[in-house]
Amino acid sequence: MMEQAKVNIPKLFVCTVIENKDEIEERYERAYTFLQSLVADCSEKEAHDALNNAVCKNHEDISLGMLLSILTEPHNATKCYRDLTLITRDGLTCVLNNLSNLILERYLRFHDTTRNQLLWLIKEMMRNSVTGVDNVCWNLMRYASGGDITPKNIYLVESLLDIYIENKAWLEKFPVLICMVVYTYLRLIEDHNVPHLMTLRQKEVNFVITLIREHFTDVLSLGRDLVRLLQNVARIPEFHQLWQDILTNPRSLCPNFTSVLQILNTRTSRRYLQSRITPDMERKLVFLTSQVRFGHHKKYQEWFQRQYLATPESQSLRSDMIRFIVGVIHPTNELLCSDIIPRWAVIGWLLTTCTSNVAASNAKLALFYDWLFYDPDKDNIMNIEPAILVMHHSMRSHPAVTATLLDFLCRIIPNYYPPFSDKVRQGIFNSLQQIIEKRVLPNLQPLFDSPKLDRELRTTVRETFKEFCSNSNGEGCSGVREEGLDDLPKMGPDEPAFSDDEDEPHNNLPEDTDDDDIPLSEVRARERPELAAALPLLLRPFAETLLDDRSTTATKAFINACGSPMPTVSALADLFAAILQEAPPVKITSNPTPTELEAVLDSPIFAMFTYLTEGTEAKRKIVLDIFKEIHVQSSFQNVGFCLLFYLKVCYERDRKTERDAGRKKNVKFKVDVYKNYCNHLETKLADNLAYDFEKCQETDANLLVWLIPDIYREFKDQAQNHIKLLNVIVSTLDAVQLQRLVCLTLQGTLMMFKSDDITTMLSTSLGWETFEQYCLWQLLTAHDISVEDVLPIIPKLSYKGHAEAVTSVLLMLKQERPTADVLRQMFCRTVDDDDTFVVSTIMYWCQDFEDKVGDLLSVLLSTRYPGTSPNKRKRPGKQSIPPNAPPSAEQVLGHLEQIRVRCVEQNDMSIFKMECMQKALQQSQSNSSDSLRRQYSQLFSLAWEDELPISRRARKLISNSLPLNQNLHSSNEDSEEEEIVKPKQAKRRKKAISDSE
Repeated sequence: MMEQAKVNIPKLFVCTVIENKDEIEERYERAYTFLQSLVADCSEKEAHDALNNAVCKNHEDISLGMLLSILTEPHNATKCYRDLTLITRDGLTCVLNNLSNLILERYLRFHDTTRNQLLWLIKEMMRNSVTGVDNVCWNLMRYASGGDITPKNIYLVESLLDIYIENKAWLEKFPVLICMVVYTYLRLIEDHNVPHLMTLRQKEVNFVITLIREHFTDVLSLGRDLVRLLQNVARIPEFHQLWQDILTNPRSLCPNFTSVLQILNTRTSRRYLQSRITPDMERKLVFLTSQVRFGHHKKYQEWFQRQYLATPESQSLRSDMIRFIVGVIHPTNELLCSDIIPRWAVIGWLLTTCTSNVAASNAKLALFYDWLFYDPDKDNIMNIEPAILVMHHSMRSHPAVTATLLDFLCRIIPNYYPPFSDKVRQGIFNSLQQIIEKRVLPNLQPLFDSPKLDRELRTTVRETFKEFCSNSNGEGCSGVREEGLDDLPKMGPDEPAFSDDEDEPHNNLPEDTDDDDIPLSEVRARERPELAAALPLLLRPFAETLLDDRSTTATKAFINACGSPMPTVSALADLFAAILQEAPPVKITSNPTPTELEAVLDSPIFAMFTYLTEGTEAKRKIVLDIFKEIHVQSSFQNVGFCLLFYLKVCYERDRKTERDAGRKKNVKFKVDVYKNYCNHLETKLADNLAYDFEKCQETDANLLVWLIPDIYREFKDQAQNHIKLLNVIVSTLDAVQLQRLVCLTLQGTLMMFKSDDITTMLSTSLGWETFEQYCLWQLLTAHDISVEDVLPIIPKLSYKGHAEAVTSVLLMLKQERPTADVLRQMFCRTVDDDDTFVVSTIMYWCQDFEDKVGDLLSVLLSTRYPGTSPNKRKRPGKQSIPPNAPPSAEQVLGHLEQIRVRCVEQNDMSIFKMECMQKALQQSQSNSSDSLRRQYSQLFSLAWEDELPISRRARKLISNSLPLNQNLHSSNEDSEEEEIVKPKQAKRRKKAISDSE
């Protein structure tokens, strides 16, 4: 019967062919199997008795088994739920907790049957007033997603609504859940303005209005986002009437409610902002803002766009996401200082990819909403930080983003709600003041008075925020008029804060198909007039041609035209950054042909490089200044490795065109060009090489490998042993590319290492990934790095934590002959029964060099014991042991004991029978403490095979060959007794020896 139960376990989740069962599913299946083993083939009374007997010891398993049965077997659900309520020992707390976890973690994978049964179970629990079911409802409502009118989502929305309507008396016992229902359905009503959902919408409207009017005191706790949602549905008659009561007759709703300002001054709890994002979306957004590095986010944003923002209805979801990011995701200082993608960048991406004017306007309001009534004593600076940073960081390369946000901020003051315009102004001023005080931005002047804003907008900003501007003379805070400002595009007409589609203005951002670049990007049609307008009139036609063609010819024509009047470096950098960002990435095959390389060079950036190798000093400086400004802006980070690629192509081309063998050898790689580039950027040459290789790694591994031989030949002083550069290389290689580098090394055309300071590099590499370390050691082996260079790290290697390095060093030692230095470092390793490094090496050497190994081991052991009494040896005390200190006596004995055990297993004790080893063991036993003698008794027993006479002869031989203390000739017992009975005499004896010496 058990086998039958296993075969017929119902499925809780939808699984694809590539998905395995996870721990949660297996847990529920085990519980179900256990349940069936108790009740199979039993009458109802017998089953009930069996369950009651088993529930005391297996309460959770039985509860989960019944929960699985309820969720997957509709025909058995009623009976199973009844049995569950009868046998539960905790009021269904275990079931409710596990049900909430299932919903939060796996709801999207539920079968349709499971989803239906979940709603049935919730309804039954409401009827029975089970404590805690309100938390289950809260978690399930999070999946009633906004911006989604698919049948499955609408079914969940309507089913929950019907349950609440049917169980309204139960709902009214939970004020917090009432607020959640109101907040959720207010948001959903906005999306249900389509013909086939009008019936559902009306039902939602009637229920929400009833809840708000009957529980207005509770609903007030929702705070200012309640007002934001009510404004989105203000044109629906029932909500229009509610607005009339709120504004003109507030006490009719609640005796203590005097003004809408009460709500606007209350910050909405983070849990409500979180509730409008599904748990799945929340996990993705949290991952994006806490784990994804700035510049590595493209694939994540593309996936998110396809998954959640691909339909026209999903446009309204952007406001929910922005409110969540602003109000819930508050990164730590550590995250803020890291290279993780910041909140402002994610918000900028959501704004620039919005294709609906209404949704764009609502998204901007969601971004600035906490500004309008900001109170420094009650509100959080983290809620206003993203908006100012979006404007600040977009100004340099994408001023249209900043312009539309500044325009919105200026217009919202008089237009949000005219009677409160002074309060809105004060809230925004409080926000700006807090931004300055908290040093979010040190100064607002560059933002408010940027020459990249059109004249009309600059005037509006100065008039609106004159307290934050240094003057108001019509020329901006800087007092400088910029050429070409009249040509900048003007912002559109006034933008009402809230309206329906027919009244919404069309000055929002246009549809943006490039939604993944950060710094924020816009479509070229919006960007081109901004880029050209920042240039002198004479250059604008050349800039237009360059933006159209993006060719090497247009690039050279533009640079040749640069002269008097000279454009600003920032304007040139903005132009070329826009050009380079849209150029295809530089990629080559593993063995590029000259034709392929020349085709790659047909790009604007390589046309710019010609001025670094062939141009006049003036043009060279223009190009270098442009690259420096691009570097400062971080708007295009591939210049460096593209320059290295260009220099190598030129080098190969020059060598190929030179037919004379003697002259061909004189063709030089133009190292100075790259050095001048680094000097102009004010960066160190070695660090810049590593940085450029890192960017090359992100673009094309073949290109990186193709550059390696030349970089290590031409920049050997900077490249060899450079840890970061080496890590970039080995983290890029595959097996074929590694083989190629090894072959180049054997041919003598690649030298990546030098003996100087190789220990530091090896120590650092211990933390690298397994294949990275494998590549490193393969390259080291190809370079014939001597074992002496590796010796210092041998004592540091952990057989568990550094298995890759241990294996590589072991194989390296296999090729070496035993030496005193090698043994000394090996025996400095910590003794561990599981660590066979020393034993394996010694046993392998013994196959060919047993006599040599025996001599070395005996000397190493003998030199661990100075000629003093075992109980009076000098102790190092608190003095620190130097890094290159020889191994201690305990370490040597520990490793010898491991060797002894292995020799016993192999039935070959020849190495310990050597005369030198016998002498060393006898000496070490005589000089060891009692505890060491006991610990290594089996090892020391090997030195006393011929008993006492041999022992005496051995001591005599040792006394003739080694400077032993004569006091040690007495027996151990006499020595110990002398130490205990005559301690002062022992001290005098020691002093006499010292004097005689």
